[in-house]
Amino acid sequence: MRGYLSRDGMSPAAFLAVGREEIARYGVELVRDRVVDASRDADAGFTVPLAGGRTVRARQPVVATGLRDELPPVPGLAERFGRDVVHCPYCHGWEVRDLPTGVLATSALSVHQALMVTRWTKDVRLFLHEVGESELTDQDLRRPAAAGVAVVPGAVAELVIADDRLTGVRLAGGAPSGGGTVRGLEVLYAAPRAVPDNDLLVALGAELRRTPLGDCPVIDERGLTSVPGLWAAGNASGFAEQVVNAASRGYRAGAAINGELLMADLDAAAGL
Repeated sequence: MRGYLSRDGMSPAAFLAVGREEIARYGVELVRDRVVDASRDADAGFTVPLAGGRTVRARQPVVATGLRDELPPVPGLAERFGRDVVHCPYCHGWEVRDLPTGVLATSALSVHQALMVTRWTKDVRLFLHEVGESELTDQDLRRPAAAGVAVVPGAVAELVIADDRLTGVRLAGGAPSGGGTVRGLEVLYAAPRAVPDNDLLVALGAELRRTPLGDCPVIDERGLTSVPGLWAAGNASGFAEQVVNAASRGYRAGAAINGELLMADLDAAAGL
Protein backbone atom coordinates (compact mmCIF):
# COMPACT_ATOMS: atom_id res chain seq x y z
CA MET A 1 0.00 0.00 0.00
CA ARG A 2 1.53 3.28 -1.12
CA GLY A 3 0.82 6.97 -0.79
CA TYR A 4 -1.02 6.82 2.56
CA LEU A 5 0.73 9.12 5.04
CA SER A 6 2.11 7.10 8.00
CA ARG A 7 1.01 3.80 6.38
CA ASP A 8 3.30 3.63 3.34
CA GLY A 9 4.33 0.04 2.59
CA MET A 10 1.77 -1.47 4.96
CA SER A 11 0.05 -4.61 3.73
CA PRO A 12 -3.64 -4.17 2.87
CA ALA A 13 -4.53 -7.06 5.21
CA ALA A 14 -2.80 -5.35 8.14
CA PHE A 15 -4.49 -2.05 7.28
CA LEU A 16 -7.90 -3.73 7.30
CA ALA A 17 -7.17 -5.46 10.60
CA VAL A 18 -6.32 -2.14 12.27
CA GLY A 19 -9.45 -0.56 10.81
CA ARG A 20 -11.66 -3.37 12.08
CA GLU A 21 -10.23 -3.01 15.57
CA GLU A 22 -10.96 0.71 15.48
CA ILE A 23 -14.57 0.48 14.30
CA ALA A 24 -15.36 -2.17 16.92
CA ARG A 25 -14.66 0.46 19.61
CA TYR A 26 -17.46 2.60 18.18
CA GLY A 27 -20.11 -0.10 18.40
CA VAL A 28 -20.07 -0.90 14.69
CA GLU A 29 -21.17 -4.43 13.78
CA LEU A 30 -18.83 -6.08 11.29
CA VAL A 31 -20.72 -8.74 9.31
CA ARG A 32 -18.53 -11.32 7.58
CA ASP A 33 -20.86 -12.28 4.76
CA ARG A 34 -21.47 -11.63 1.08
CA VAL A 35 -24.23 -9.51 -0.41
CA VAL A 36 -26.04 -11.53 -3.08
CA ASP A 37 -28.61 -8.95 -4.21
CA ALA A 38 -30.12 -5.58 -3.36
CA SER A 39 -33.44 -3.91 -4.07
CA ARG A 40 -35.03 -0.53 -3.42
CA ASP A 41 -38.29 -0.61 -1.48
CA ALA A 42 -41.47 1.40 -1.86
CA ASP A 43 -40.59 3.47 1.23
CA ALA A 44 -37.24 4.44 -0.41
CA GLY A 45 -35.26 2.10 1.85
CA PHE A 46 -33.15 -0.79 0.63
CA THR A 47 -33.28 -4.54 1.27
CA VAL A 48 -29.97 -6.41 1.13
CA PRO A 49 -30.04 -10.24 1.33
CA LEU A 50 -26.82 -11.96 2.38
CA ALA A 51 -25.42 -15.34 1.33
CA GLY A 52 -25.67 -16.62 4.90
CA GLY A 53 -29.45 -16.18 4.91
CA ARG A 54 -29.66 -12.90 6.81
CA THR A 55 -31.41 -9.88 5.29
CA VAL A 56 -30.26 -6.35 6.13
CA ARG A 57 -32.38 -3.21 5.78
CA ALA A 58 -30.69 0.09 5.03
CA ARG A 59 -31.93 3.63 4.56
CA GLN A 60 -28.74 4.92 2.90
CA PRO A 61 -26.36 2.14 1.73
CA VAL A 62 -22.83 2.77 0.51
CA VAL A 63 -21.46 0.51 -2.24
CA ALA A 64 -17.69 0.13 -1.82
CA THR A 65 -17.12 -3.08 -3.76
CA GLY A 66 -13.96 -1.88 -5.53
CA LEU A 67 -12.67 -3.44 -8.74
CA ARG A 68 -10.74 -6.42 -10.05
CA ASP A 69 -7.40 -6.30 -11.84
CA GLU A 70 -7.22 -8.46 -14.96
CA LEU A 71 -3.59 -8.92 -15.99
CA PRO A 72 -2.36 -9.63 -19.52
CA PRO A 73 -2.10 -13.43 -19.98
CA VAL A 74 1.69 -13.61 -20.08
CA PRO A 75 3.19 -16.68 -18.35
CA GLY A 76 4.81 -15.69 -15.07
CA LEU A 77 3.19 -12.25 -14.88
CA ALA A 78 0.50 -12.91 -12.27
CA GLU A 79 2.92 -14.78 -9.99
CA ARG A 80 5.28 -11.79 -9.88
CA PHE A 81 2.61 -9.08 -9.65
CA GLY A 82 3.25 -6.79 -6.69
CA ARG A 83 6.87 -7.92 -6.45
CA ASP A 84 9.05 -7.12 -9.46
CA VAL A 85 6.01 -6.80 -11.76
CA VAL A 86 4.30 -3.54 -10.86
CA HIS A 87 1.68 -1.29 -12.41
CA CYS A 88 2.13 2.32 -11.28
CA PRO A 89 5.28 4.47 -11.08
CA TYR A 90 3.66 6.68 -8.44
CA CYS A 91 2.99 3.60 -6.28
CA HIS A 92 6.22 1.69 -6.89
CA GLY A 93 8.68 3.90 -8.78
CA TRP A 94 10.79 4.88 -5.76
CA GLU A 95 11.13 1.29 -4.56
CA VAL A 96 12.43 0.09 -7.95
CA ARG A 97 14.34 3.21 -8.97
CA ASP A 98 17.51 3.01 -11.08
CA LEU A 99 16.88 -0.62 -12.08
CA PRO A 100 16.71 -1.96 -15.67
CA THR A 101 13.00 -1.64 -16.36
CA GLY A 102 10.50 -2.73 -18.99
CA VAL A 103 6.99 -1.54 -19.75
CA LEU A 104 4.55 -4.02 -21.27
CA ALA A 105 2.41 -2.15 -23.80
CA THR A 106 -1.21 -3.23 -23.92
CA SER A 107 -2.51 -0.01 -25.48
CA ALA A 108 -1.23 3.30 -26.81
CA LEU A 109 -1.53 4.64 -23.23
CA SER A 110 1.46 2.46 -22.35
CA VAL A 111 3.67 4.93 -24.19
CA HIS A 112 2.73 7.57 -21.61
CA GLN A 113 3.45 5.09 -18.82
CA ALA A 114 6.93 4.43 -20.20
CA LEU A 115 7.63 8.15 -20.34
CA MET A 116 6.57 8.57 -16.70
CA VAL A 117 8.83 5.71 -15.61
CA THR A 118 11.87 7.65 -16.86
CA ARG A 119 11.47 9.92 -13.81
CA TRP A 120 12.68 7.00 -11.68
CA THR A 121 15.12 5.20 -13.98
CA LYS A 122 16.87 5.98 -17.24
CA ASP A 123 17.09 2.32 -18.34
CA VAL A 124 13.62 1.81 -19.83
CA ARG A 125 12.42 -0.48 -22.62
CA LEU A 126 8.92 -0.32 -24.03
CA PHE A 127 7.79 -3.76 -25.26
CA LEU A 128 4.99 -3.15 -27.75
CA HIS A 129 3.46 -6.59 -27.04
CA GLU A 130 -0.22 -5.99 -27.97
CA VAL A 131 0.43 -2.70 -29.80
CA GLY A 132 1.47 -2.62 -33.45
CA GLU A 133 3.87 0.08 -34.59
CA SER A 134 1.21 1.22 -37.05
CA GLU A 135 -1.05 2.10 -34.11
CA LEU A 136 1.45 4.64 -32.80
CA THR A 137 1.55 8.21 -33.99
CA ASP A 138 4.71 10.07 -34.91
CA GLN A 139 4.46 11.80 -31.54
CA ASP A 140 4.18 8.43 -29.79
CA LEU A 141 7.49 7.40 -31.32
CA ARG A 142 9.40 10.68 -31.06
CA ARG A 143 8.74 11.24 -27.36
CA PRO A 144 10.22 7.89 -26.23
CA ALA A 145 13.26 8.54 -28.40
CA ALA A 146 13.71 11.95 -26.76
CA ALA A 147 13.36 10.36 -23.31
CA GLY A 148 15.85 7.61 -24.07
CA VAL A 149 13.23 4.83 -24.04
CA ALA A 150 14.08 1.87 -26.26
CA VAL A 151 11.03 0.68 -28.22
CA VAL A 152 11.00 -3.11 -28.75
CA PRO A 153 8.46 -4.45 -31.28
CA GLY A 154 6.82 -7.83 -30.96
CA ALA A 155 5.03 -9.75 -28.23
CA VAL A 156 6.46 -10.92 -24.90
CA ALA A 157 6.10 -14.71 -24.66
CA GLU A 158 7.01 -15.18 -20.99
CA LEU A 159 8.91 -13.82 -18.02
CA VAL A 160 12.34 -15.20 -17.23
CA ILE A 161 12.80 -15.98 -13.52
CA ALA A 162 16.00 -17.05 -11.75
CA ASP A 163 16.52 -17.47 -8.00
CA ASP A 164 13.00 -16.16 -7.37
CA ARG A 165 13.56 -12.86 -9.11
CA LEU A 166 12.80 -11.40 -12.51
CA THR A 167 15.82 -11.38 -14.80
CA GLY A 168 14.24 -10.68 -18.17
CA VAL A 169 11.49 -11.32 -20.68
CA ARG A 170 11.52 -13.74 -23.58
CA LEU A 171 10.14 -12.37 -26.84
CA ALA A 172 7.83 -14.42 -29.04
CA GLY A 173 9.36 -16.04 -32.08
CA GLY A 174 12.21 -18.43 -32.67
CA ALA A 175 12.00 -22.07 -31.67
CA PRO A 176 9.10 -23.25 -29.51
CA SER A 177 9.60 -23.81 -25.77
CA GLY A 178 11.90 -20.95 -25.00
CA GLY A 179 13.68 -20.17 -28.26
CA GLY A 180 12.89 -16.46 -28.47
CA THR A 181 15.26 -13.59 -27.74
CA VAL A 182 15.68 -12.72 -24.06
CA ARG A 183 15.89 -9.07 -23.00
CA GLY A 184 17.34 -8.58 -19.54
CA LEU A 185 15.56 -6.44 -16.95
CA GLU A 186 14.74 -6.47 -13.24
CA VAL A 187 11.39 -4.67 -13.17
CA LEU A 188 8.39 -4.87 -15.47
CA TYR A 189 5.45 -2.46 -15.47
CA ALA A 190 2.24 -4.09 -16.66
CA ALA A 191 -1.02 -2.17 -16.51
CA PRO A 192 -3.93 -4.44 -15.60
CA ARG A 193 -7.40 -4.00 -17.04
CA ALA A 194 -9.61 -2.55 -14.32
CA VAL A 195 -13.01 -4.22 -14.03
CA PRO A 196 -15.33 -2.34 -11.64
CA ASP A 197 -17.46 -4.56 -9.38
CA ASN A 198 -20.61 -2.61 -10.16
CA ASP A 199 -23.24 -5.40 -10.23
CA LEU A 200 -25.05 -4.04 -7.18
CA LEU A 201 -25.12 -0.53 -8.62
CA VAL A 202 -26.53 -1.87 -11.88
CA ALA A 203 -29.14 -3.93 -10.03
CA LEU A 204 -30.29 -0.83 -8.16
CA GLY A 205 -30.56 1.23 -11.34
CA ALA A 206 -27.63 3.60 -10.85
CA GLU A 207 -26.62 5.55 -13.94
CA LEU A 208 -23.16 4.61 -15.22
CA ARG A 209 -20.63 6.53 -17.26
CA ARG A 210 -18.34 4.92 -19.77
CA THR A 211 -14.63 5.49 -19.14
CA PRO A 212 -11.52 4.05 -20.84
CA LEU A 213 -11.11 1.90 -17.73
CA GLY A 214 -14.63 0.53 -17.31
CA ASP A 215 -18.15 1.68 -16.42
CA CYS A 216 -18.29 3.78 -13.24
CA PRO A 217 -21.34 5.29 -11.50
CA VAL A 218 -22.32 8.89 -12.02
CA ILE A 219 -21.92 10.51 -8.57
CA ASP A 220 -21.96 14.01 -7.12
CA GLU A 221 -19.07 15.49 -5.13
CA ARG A 222 -20.25 13.65 -2.00
CA GLY A 223 -20.60 10.22 -3.61
CA LEU A 224 -24.39 10.14 -4.12
CA THR A 225 -25.42 8.16 -7.22
CA SER A 226 -28.37 8.88 -9.51
CA VAL A 227 -30.53 6.67 -7.23
CA PRO A 228 -31.77 8.64 -4.18
CA GLY A 229 -30.19 7.27 -1.02
CA LEU A 230 -27.60 5.11 -2.82
CA TRP A 231 -23.93 6.04 -2.45
CA ALA A 232 -20.65 4.81 -3.94
CA ALA A 233 -17.14 5.16 -2.55
CA GLY A 234 -13.60 4.00 -3.28
CA ASN A 235 -12.84 2.16 -6.50
CA ALA A 236 -16.54 1.42 -6.90
CA SER A 237 -16.83 5.11 -7.78
CA GLY A 238 -13.78 5.43 -10.05
CA PHE A 239 -10.57 3.77 -11.16
CA ALA A 240 -8.03 6.29 -9.84
CA GLU A 241 -8.95 6.13 -6.15
CA GLN A 242 -5.79 5.05 -4.34
CA VAL A 243 -6.30 3.86 -0.76
CA VAL A 244 -5.93 7.36 0.69
CA ASN A 245 -8.47 8.75 -1.78
CA ALA A 246 -10.83 5.82 -1.25
CA ALA A 247 -10.77 6.43 2.50
CA SER A 248 -11.49 10.11 1.86
CA ARG A 249 -14.44 9.19 -0.35
CA GLY A 250 -15.87 6.97 2.36
CA TYR A 251 -15.39 9.66 5.01
CA ARG A 252 -17.10 12.28 2.85
CA ALA A 253 -20.02 9.97 2.08
CA GLY A 254 -20.38 9.09 5.77
CA ALA A 255 -20.57 12.73 6.83
CA ALA A 256 -23.10 13.50 4.09
CA ILE A 257 -25.27 10.49 4.99
CA ASN A 258 -25.29 11.51 8.64
CA GLY A 259 -26.67 14.91 7.65
CA GLU A 260 -29.21 13.40 5.26
CA LEU A 261 -30.57 11.03 7.94
CA LEU A 262 -30.72 13.77 10.56
CA MET A 263 -32.73 16.09 8.32
CA ALA A 264 -35.06 13.26 7.26
CA ASP A 265 -35.79 12.37 10.90
CA LEU A 266 -36.37 15.99 11.90
CA ASP A 267 -38.66 16.60 8.90
CA ALA A 268 -40.67 13.50 9.81
CA ALA A 269 -40.99 14.64 13.43
CA ALA A 270 -42.01 18.13 12.34
CA GLY A 271 -44.52 16.83 9.84
CA LEU A 272 -42.69 18.46 6.94
